[in-house]
Amino acid sequence: MDDDEHKRAGPKKWQQKQRKAPRPLDARQIDEMALGYVARFATSAGRLTDYLKRKIRERGWDGEAPADLAGVVERLVTLGYIDDAGFAQARGAGLMRRGFGARRITETLARDGIAAPLIAQAGGSELERRTAALEFARRKRLGPFGRGSADGGDSRLDPATRTRQVAAMMRAGHPLASARAMVEAGSGTAAQEWVDEADDS
Repeated sequence: MDDDEHKRAGPKKWQQKQRKAPRPLDARQIDEMALGYVARFATSAGRLTDYLKRKIRERGWDGEAPADLAGVVERLVTLGYIDDAGFAQARGAGLMRRGFGARRITETLARDGIAAPLIAQAGGSELERRTAALEFARRKRLGPFGRGSADGGDSRLDPATRTRQVAAMMRAGHPLASARAMVEAGSGTAAQEWVDEADDS
């Protein structure tokens, strides 16, 4: 079948014939991809490494020796383009602002390849963790922020609803004690007072 016949067979078949498989990556392209990635995204060393590994799996590798991904990433760390400590602090703070608890932050940062000591530093203070629990309860209308009471809540939750709400708080990464304190708070004011108590501890 010549090119004219391919064109008559339909645009998709013509495009498939013309589309060439991407060439395997080499060291120069890996460097360019790494630089492009850190220019577009705040990232960690672990996330960048995973990205480059995925690209090699997709495209293949054009080299006798394996790709030196550790060397590529280390150069960018040395140049200051990657800062795992800063990344962990920013990501942890962002998750807390959205109402997620310490366990969810730990799991997320571990997936990002952040080292355990940096994860511990990104977990926030007790006051920040309680504030995150309050934000989550407000956002999801749990406990004193549910529909039906004068200040936005109802302290008389039935046991099944209370259990579901505590479970929702725990799935968001909050410990059982915090989840119960928030869900069982008699009012929004009481919930805020529980948060403020962390200042004295």
